[in-house]
Amino acid sequence: MTHLAALERQALCDTLDRVGPSAPTLCEPWSTAELAAHLVIRDSRPDLAAGTLIPALSDRLDEAMSQYATRPWGKLVHLVRSGPPVWSPTRMPVVDNAVNLTEFFVHHEDVLRGEGLVGAQRDVSPELEGALWSQLTKSARLMVRKLDAGVVLVAPGHGRKAVKGPTEVGTAVLTGAPGELVLALSGRLRVADVEITGPEAAVAAVREAL
Repeated sequence: MTHLAALERQALCDTLDRVGPSAPTLCEPWSTAELAAHLVIRDSRPDLAAGTLIPALSDRLDEAMSQYATRPWGKLVHLVRSGPPVWSPTRMPVVDNAVNLTEFFVHHEDVLRGEGLVGAQRDVSPELEGALWSQLTKSARLMVRKLDAGVVLVAPGHGRKAVKGPTEVGTAVLTGAPGELVLALSGRLRVADVEITGPEAAVAAVREAL
């Protein structure tokens, strides 16, 4: 398989170089500098990244984020571009694709659509769309577990996947390209080019949650 995660990392870094450190992102209130800092910490400082889950470590994480975000922009983007340290398992392409592909795709779109732009802002290759669909169909059940409606995903040309059974309000069908569905289920429905059909209550439940 093509090392898609590495390609997406480089594409994101090219976009970061172009837009600069103060551009808006969908990860409000983060700017691109703070998003880049998050990615560096995620790559190389698992001890600090745990602060997103462990409240006792959150202050250390915030301090590290601030320190990285204020580094010279070219050096910060280089840290993202160069990837994890040599000891990281994600240096192996198969692990990198599994762990980082969707992450980097979503964060790339966070920058490209940072001003609230809806729909694709670049060409996404069929190979990348296929890989995103494959990963989404494995993770979607967890992503929609708290929704009050059943959920079916439809990606024309890729397939159809029921990821949550019907509830009292029925089932909502989300239709779109794999990348757009990834964004929708990642809490970015407002900028995703996704059609939602089904009972009114089910559609409303999805829109409210995502």
